[in-house]
Amino acid sequence: MINTLLALLSAAMLILLFPPYALTWLAPVAVAPLIVACARAQNWKARFALGYTTGFVYWFGICYWISWTLAHHAGVSNTTAWLLFLLFCFAKAAQMGIFGILAGPLTRSPFALPSIGALWVVLEWSHIHTAFEWLLLGNAGSNMALPLRIAPYTGVWGMSFLFATLGTAVAILVLRRNRVAVAWLLLWPILWLLPSMNIPQPASASAVVVQPNIDDETIWTPELLAKQTQRLEVLSMAPVLAADRKVDLIVWPEIPLPFYDYDPDFRNMISSLARRANAGFITGAVARSESKAPLNAAMSVAPDGTIQARYDKVNLVPFGEFVPWPFTYVTNKISTEAGDFEPGRSVVVAQLGQHKVGTFICYETVFPAYVRQFAKQGAEVLLNISNDAWFGRTPARYQHLLIARMRAVENRRWLLRVTNNGVTAAIDPAGRVRRSAEEFQEVVARMPFGYATRQTLYTRWGDWFVAVCAGVVLLGFIGWRAE
Repeated sequence: MINTLLALLSAAMLILLFPPYALTWLAPVAVAPLIVACARAQNWKARFALGYTTGFVYWFGICYWISWTLAHHAGVSNTTAWLLFLLFCFAKAAQMGIFGILAGPLTRSPFALPSIGALWVVLEWSHIHTAFEWLLLGNAGSNMALPLRIAPYTGVWGMSFLFATLGTAVAILVLRRNRVAVAWLLLWPILWLLPSMNIPQPASASAVVVQPNIDDETIWTPELLAKQTQRLEVLSMAPVLAADRKVDLIVWPEIPLPFYDYDPDFRNMISSLARRANAGFITGAVARSESKAPLNAAMSVAPDGTIQARYDKVNLVPFGEFVPWPFTYVTNKISTEAGDFEPGRSVVVAQLGQHKVGTFICYETVFPAYVRQFAKQGAEVLLNISNDAWFGRTPARYQHLLIARMRAVENRRWLLRVTNNGVTAAIDPAGRVRRSAEEFQEVVARMPFGYATRQTLYTRWGDWFVAVCAGVVLLGFIGWRAE
């Protein structure tokens, strides 16, 4: 019973780290109770059950908004939505169960701190390859200036490692075993040798961003589409005409209206708007693949009106843009497009005037190694166009913003988030929200940003730290067997 309560305590603290609670000071101790419980457990089955319990409660508490989204947008009943969500939690808890199996014996290793921290990182990384990725332990440190220093070198993984290592130290002290292993904490002062995140980040450019706040359930007619398109154009041009200095970019969110890349009227409209504003222009639209399947696209237009590039979203959302095979007959997609979306094939960086811009779409924010490819291919500023209306008024929109902030830090780039109804924001290279728009309102705003060309270690090398962590886990087991 005590072990179960400890596992539940870890789950509760992990949930409290993130919006809407944001008790980030719990990050260094959140995993400690689970590690203590697994070290006390009698066998691997008990350790798996403890980890699995933590994982199930964690995913349930963090992602409960999924049931709301399915019920309101996927064409299923509330009961079916909750059943699907519970199946999701049962599946996603497996990694934490594996952590429980392996972390218990590793507490006896002289390499307990680095090996358990590394184990946490490897299992977090595995979520990318198991259908759904969301918040990571390291995301809780987005407001912590000292641990945040490591992110441009290791990505978010380094921060998860730091917090998991601290939690392991607390667990070992509570267990009163192998206290020499806590000496690994003496390496923490190395963080002070890394560049500070508090260096001023100048904003040398400005963007006009439009948050249209259009109801996703709107039934579109040609007349209504024409009216709303004209409205977006007027909103976009007003700050440009009133500006006392040049506007560099105009950005609309992910598919703000039913725009189609192959529609000549749409292409003429976006070209004309860019020319009149003498600014780069980015908007979401629906394109078609060679097989005529829909593509979730971002259109980039140069200041002279040339359609410079089209990026097709590569990482699609399960249930949002395609239905995984086992659920094909249970639920519809959230999207109203006919047929499943087809994934794009590659990263695209657009040359807009004198600068290169990397635009990725919505859920793709959660993939660190993918987003960094835009900066690696020369993007001087990152744009994330999104439709967070699928989250309703749940905390998911703030969780999504928190994730985006980490992408800015990892690549030391300004990142503009432009959404349908919030959270629309300008994020500086230190992950700070420099300006944001009011949610659930029609908003047009000037957002500051800057350009950067220098690449971080993480931008150049990606998830190298995860590979190192896999080796450290092996080292920990060698040390445990030698005991």
